[in-house]
Amino acid sequence: MNNVELAVHFLLQLAVILFVCRIVGLIAARLGQPQVVAEMIAGVCLGPSLWGAIPGIREWQGALFPWDPSQQTRDTQSYLFPASQLGLALYMFVVGMEFRVEIIRQSWKSSVMVSIAGMLAPFILGGLLGWFFHRHTMLFPPQTTPLEAILFLGAAMCITAFPMLARIIHFKGLAGTRMGTVAIGAGAIDDAAAWCLLAVVLTSFDRQPASALLNVGGGLLFASATVLVVRPLLWRLQAWLIVQDRLTDAGAVVGLCCMALGAFTTDAIGLHAVFGAFLMGTAIPRGTFSRDLTQLIQPLTVLLLLPLFFVFSGLNTQIGLLNSVHLWLMCGLVVAAAFLGKGVACWLTAQATGLPRHEAMGLGVLMNARGLMELIIINIGLQRGVITAELFATLVIMAVVSTLLASPLFERLMRRPSRSAAVVDSESAFTGKRS
Repeated sequence: MNNVELAVHFLLQLAVILFVCRIVGLIAARLGQPQVVAEMIAGVCLGPSLWGAIPGIREWQGALFPWDPSQQTRDTQSYLFPASQLGLALYMFVVGMEFRVEIIRQSWKSSVMVSIAGMLAPFILGGLLGWFFHRHTMLFPPQTTPLEAILFLGAAMCITAFPMLARIIHFKGLAGTRMGTVAIGAGAIDDAAAWCLLAVVLTSFDRQPASALLNVGGGLLFASATVLVVRPLLWRLQAWLIVQDRLTDAGAVVGLCCMALGAFTTDAIGLHAVFGAFLMGTAIPRGTFSRDLTQLIQPLTVLLLLPLFFVFSGLNTQIGLLNSVHLWLMCGLVVAAAFLGKGVACWLTAQATGLPRHEAMGLGVLMNARGLMELIIINIGLQRGVITAELFATLVIMAVVSTLLASPLFERLMRRPSRSAAVVDSESAFTGKRS
C-alpha cells in the first residue's frame, strides 16, 4: 500500500472500531457496566478470538486488520498502532494531571496499610505463579528469566485501575470520607509501586547490566528534572499562558509539547513512553492550567483514541490459544489469585483499620478492578517479548473479569441502587456522561 491507501485504510478501521465500541457500549450500559468494559470486550471481539474465528467474517477481518507473519503482529500496515500509542500517552498525561499527592496525606496510615496489603499479597501470589509458569509451562518465552517472570506477573497482579477508582469515589459522593481517601491513597501508592516494578523488569530484560543501570539512572534523572526544573518553570510561565482565567492556545501547545517530550525521553532511555507522559502530567500546575488542558484533551482521547488501544490489545488477544484444559486451569489460577490477593487482602486490612465491613468489602472490590492500567502493563510485556501470546490472553481475561465485576459488586455491597452506566466511563476519568 502507498501512503494514500494506508490513510484511507486507517479511516475505515477507525469507523468500524468506533461503531462497534459504541454498539457494545449501549449493551453494556443496560447491564450496568462502564464504557471501559465495553471497549475491552469490543477489542477482543474484533480480533481473532471472535470475528477472526467465524467463517465468512474471518477473511473480511483479516483484510481490515492485516497480519504480518514475519513480525507475528497485526496491523503492521496501517496507522492503528501509533495512533493507539498517542491515545495511551495522552491518557496517562491526563492521569498525571489528576494525580493528587495531598489526598494520600489525608489518611496516610490507613492508605499505606491497605496499599501494602494490596501490593504484598498479590505480588507474592503473582510471583509464585510466575515462578511456576516459568518452570513448568511455556507461558513465558525462553529469553525471560525466572526473576523477570516473578517480577512481571507480581507487578501485573498489583495494579489497580486508579482512574476508575477515583471516578467511582467522586461519583458516589465518597470524596472526603474515610473510605474515599483510603481508597484513592492506597490505589495511587499501589500503581506507583507496580510501575516501578515494571520499570525494573524492562531494564533487566536487555541482559546488559550497564544498560539497565543507565536506564534506571536516566529515569531517576528525568523524574528529578521534572520535579525540580519543569514544574517550577511551568508555574512561572502561567502568567503568560493564562489570560482572564483561561489557558491560551500557546499554553495548550506548551502542555502538549511537554507530554510529547516526556514520552519521547522515557522511551529513548529504555523505559516506556507512558512513564514520561504521566510524570509530565504531574508537573502541570494545578488550577486553570490543568483544568483547561484536561478539558481540551479528554474528549478526543477518550472518545477517539483510547478505543484504538483497546482494539489493538484485542487484535493481539487470541483466546483460541488457550486450547487445552491445562491452559484454562492456568487461566483459572490467575483469576483466582487476582481476586484473593488483591480483593480479599485489601478488604481485611481496610476492616482492620476501622472501616465498616460492607465499606471494607467495597474497597476490596474497587482495588481489585484492573481495567485499562492492566492492559497497558501486559501490552508492554508482549511488545517487549517478556510474555507469550498465551499468557497475554490469560491476563486479558483476568483484567476483563475483575473490571466487569467491580461496578455491580460495589453497588450491591454499598446497598445502593444501580445507576446503570452511571459509573460509566469511570476508567476514563471523563465527565461521567459517556455511556
